[in-house]
Amino acid sequence: MIRSDLSLSPSALDRDLDRLFALSATKIELLQRSWDPRQGTPVFTVEGRYTSRGWTEWTQGFQFGSALLQFAATGDQHMLAFGRNATREHMATHVSHIGVHDHGFNNVSTYGTLYHLARAGRFDCSEGELQFYQLALKLSGAVQAARWTDLPEGQGYIYSFNGPHSLFADTIRSLRVLALSHAFGHCLMGERDRRLSLLQRLVQHADTTARYNVYFGQGRDAYDVRGRVAHESVFNLNDGSYRCPSSQQGYSPFTTWTRGLAWIICGYAEQLAFLDTRSEADLAPFGGKPAVLERFLATATACADFYLEHTPTDGVPYWDTGAPGLHRLGDYLNRPADPFNEYEPVDSSAAAIAGQGLVRLALFLQGRQQSEAAARYLAAGLTVARTLLNEPYLSTAPGHQGLLLHTVYHRPAGWDHVPAGRRVPCGESCQWGDYHLLELALLLRTLAESRSPYTFFGL
Repeated sequence: MIRSDLSLSPSALDRDLDRLFALSATKIELLQRSWDPRQGTPVFTVEGRYTSRGWTEWTQGFQFGSALLQFAATGDQHMLAFGRNATREHMATHVSHIGVHDHGFNNVSTYGTLYHLARAGRFDCSEGELQFYQLALKLSGAVQAARWTDLPEGQGYIYSFNGPHSLFADTIRSLRVLALSHAFGHCLMGERDRRLSLLQRLVQHADTTARYNVYFGQGRDAYDVRGRVAHESVFNLNDGSYRCPSSQQGYSPFTTWTRGLAWIICGYAEQLAFLDTRSEADLAPFGGKPAVLERFLATATACADFYLEHTPTDGVPYWDTGAPGLHRLGDYLNRPADPFNEYEPVDSSAAAIAGQGLVRLALFLQGRQQSEAAARYLAAGLTVARTLLNEPYLSTAPGHQGLLLHTVYHRPAGWDHVPAGRRVPCGESCQWGDYHLLELALLLRTLAESRSPYTFFGL
């Protein structure tokens, strides 16, 4: 399990953060100079160079959003210009995309960041440009919420690209676009001008995800361990009944794909921060604000505890907690992860996502005067961050286009690059790993400087 360093503070990582942002500027520039948009969207590296992988174009917002985070952290005007222009030129189709569950990834990372940077006075922006960003977010939230499956008992969910029967754990992080759209006063208009609340769909989706994709150790099945996560839940659309867990990118439905676990930790933690800003009246239809926050908190803490218990000491998990080769590694949970082992890959992108979630969960608990739990999660998040901000995870080679090394995309499909002479993937980067490392770093920088923490709903 993670051996958290309780002496760590965000300011203790200042030098590591400085080095990260210096390296990141180089990496973003390398990719910007070499990438041909006609190749599609960069997804992951092969021998240090970014390549595409057709599935959905869910990583384009990370490509441009990374430049905007770089500007937010350093004030680099070139990064602002790149992210701003690329958003205008390439992101419109993502706003109106009806075929994916990825709006929170693509559009909050671009239009959302630009909106909040402009509102904070970080760059000169006309009222028309500001309204352009806001309109994009309003529409994106409604389009995402329209991708909906109703279930009995007032449940429902935004369905994945697999179809209306499929609920993914990942989608919890797309709820932030519904949150912003609702905060701007928008709604989804349905048949006969029925007004559909985006906040209601946000809460419904999160409650349904917690009920079916997250386990709470209550004897639901033979593998019901508190905090375990199933990547996918499958439903019978004829009557709305739950049928079974499934997994697209994990080893099995009865093990935990660690990036799916990380999405849950980060997604619920950031929604706790957002929902805490809403009024009692806003949340009254869903059981009241205290009850909603308690449900989200129960999910976040269960999964955070599972992550702490099922991750090696340095905070970087292997790609799946039930991966078949893990037994060959011996007592692997009681030593640092080994990205160069011969049996199972680690996934540092899961660590970057979970690390941010742990810090955000700690901040929420600090606000509720739960100091002991807050200190535990903060120390764990900072321990993860310290690991990722240094070798062998930080990419320091000048020619490598990625920032965060030893990430995994789709192990079952065999998409990840295996270097010559090795048996499992290692040494490569991915867009969501690079982006979420920068998000974590920006969050820590704001905390180190005693500023309001960076959030998706305000900078």
